[in-house]
Amino acid sequence: MYFHKSFTIQSETRPTFDDVTDKALEIMRQSGIQNGIMIVYSQHTTCSVLIQEQSDDVNYYGTQLILQDMVNGFEKIFPTCLTEGQYLHPGPLHIEIASRERAEEPFWSLNTEAHLRSVLLGRSVIVPVNEGKAELGEFGRIYFADFDQVRARQRTVRISIMGEKA
Repeated sequence: MYFHKSFTIQSETRPTFDDVTDKALEIMRQSGIQNGIMIVYSQHTTCSVLIQEQSDDVNYYGTQLILQDMVNGFEKIFPTCLTEGQYLHPGPLHIEIASRERAEEPFWSLNTEAHLRSVLLGRSVIVPVNEGKAELGEFGRIYFADFDQVRARQRTVRISIMGEKA
């Protein structure tokens, strides 16, 4: 059996992390699948899906400290793109096509670090479903991360569940 559902979240103009665990578990329950796998996926190339423990402490923006630590580490590997020419991407052809075909502002393409961070983390997670329960461990939570800092957008979280009903 296969079941698919999606929902949207709203990002901000900084790296954001939405805990989508409860929504994913509700969709898993709706599917009726008792044994199989659940895939939580981002179709957006500047976003990732990850499993991390829930951290009780947050910064002034409400970002859990363990997730902010990850962003701080990424800043050393892939610094935030602040101006054109900092990275090879985006080149002039990309800017021209994005402007012409998608009505994008040129500065919207200054998100190279978001693309690289997303590739490093991946855009999906697979969670085993065993006897109707997601095997996330005691502290595991599913987070949808949006690393794009150039504009706030509505994002789609996709959940596919495959397996058998009881």
